[in-house]
Amino acid sequence: MLSTAFTKLVGCTAPIQQAGMGGAATPALAAAVADAGALGMVNLVMVPADEVAAALEELRRRTSGTVGFNVLMPFLDPAVVEAAASRVHVVEFFYGNPDPAWVDRVHDGGALAAWQVGSVPEAKAAADAGCDFVIAQGAEAGGDVRGQISLLPLLDGVLEAVEVPVLAAGGIATARGLAAVLAAGAAGARVGTRFLATSESNAHPAYIDALIRAGSGDTVLTTAFSVMWPDAPHRVLRSCIEAAEALPGDTAGEMAIGALTMPVPKFSVPSPTRDTTGTIEAMALYAGQSVGATSTVMPAGEVVRELTGGAERLLRSALS
Repeated sequence: MLSTAFTKLVGCTAPIQQAGMGGAATPALAAAVADAGALGMVNLVMVPADEVAAALEELRRRTSGTVGFNVLMPFLDPAVVEAAASRVHVVEFFYGNPDPAWVDRVHDGGALAAWQVGSVPEAKAAADAGCDFVIAQGAEAGGDVRGQISLLPLLDGVLEAVEVPVLAAGGIATARGLAAVLAAGAAGARVGTRFLATSESNAHPAYIDALIRAGSGDTVLTTAFSVMWPDAPHRVLRSCIEAAEALPGDTAGEMAIGALTMPVPKFSVPSPTRDTTGTIEAMALYAGQSVGATSTVMPAGEVVRELTGGAERLLRSALS
């Protein structure tokens, strides 16, 4: 397997981090990714701390692999951070200025701290704040996008600026993509869209079907889905914007958040999960520019093995 500074730091055997993709990144997906040797991530936005703690306790019983928890700073709950830090290997922050106080809280709980960044200054700030590793997110990424430039120029600058391990994020969904960022000096890759179309993903089947049908040119970086989170750039399938614009009324459907059921306002942030009802195609269908490589649903463990095995062969071939 591919051993890097990242795999040694977090205790993985595969240099891959599964992205924390809203309601799709459930403990079931994280466990499958972790069992395959990569870093599985859970995202439980707006779920109360006691429910987060229970979910993470169950996750620890399901896998002996490496798992982490994703925190979106605009929805920060201190009690959730504390619950996660004592139950997972990594707590990762995103979409806010790196803050040493939160990094210290994570370390006090016993976990490694990471920050996903979109610029070289933000990467420096994360390293200075004490983060154990950083994730450099290029503008090709799906979901909420912090990066304003393409991944490779960003990665080059971040690698020059910090000494902690750096993961590359944005548009990576194939063995060739993983090999490319490893060859460029990254310690691993953060993969999102490819893990949406897996048997363990909690993404709605109609959402997954839309991903499989889409090509790399079918995504757009926009601020269209800004209800609940104003003016935050994100990359989605262009088709969902068109469907939302044509949708009558102010509500697209309903979905569960923890034990509660809530309406999904038109042009709001949540992406549809398996138990979401309503006009799925008019909800936020996040996707990166790697979506063209997502052509079939497969187990998450097979995705990890396909990417790592293929990348290793490509790198060995390049050196032979």
